[in-house]
Amino acid sequence: MKELRARALRARRDMAHDARVQASAIVCQRVIRSREFCSAKALACYLPMADEVDTREIIERAWRANKRIFVPVLRARGKMLFREIQSETTLARTSYGLWEPISGDFINPRDLDLVITPIVAFDCENNRIGMGGGYFDRCFSFLRHRRHWFRPKLVGIAFMCQKVEKITPNAWDIPLYRVICDAT
Repeated sequence: MKELRARALRARRDMAHDARVQASAIVCQRVIRSREFCSAKALACYLPMADEVDTREIIERAWRANKRIFVPVLRARGKMLFREIQSETTLARTSYGLWEPISGDFINPRDLDLVITPIVAFDCENNRIGMGGGYFDRCFSFLRHRRHWFRPKLVGIAFMCQKVEKITPNAWDIPLYRVICDAT
């Protein structure tokens, strides 16, 4: 798992700036046109780090469509919450280097319709490798034993260079509903 994570992170970091911008635009358009996005009223979306898929277009389109947008807020002991952001929300950089809103309403993760999930690596079976903190897996552990997937739908977004052949999931890993990337 560590080797796959390192290889995928390297591939993502090695993308040329222009290629990353173009690929991010393709991914965002695919998300915005998806039925999951169109039907969502409350969605979560991460605020991107420098080499991740840039999600700002998704967030701005959601605001224009009068959807509520929530972003991850990390807390002690591996806890992740989701706080609403609006165009005027003030953000602060955390010790993890992430941007988080300093105010806004929180939502229970069960009440989200769609969660745009960051990915370090993914495979064709919708397994993902994240940064290794386990925040998403703990937060959405209630999805682990579902037979039918209603909500929230965890949709991972990534660049095609992050795709790996096979990820052997751990017992606690929560699979994604779907992965959207810049290649078909």
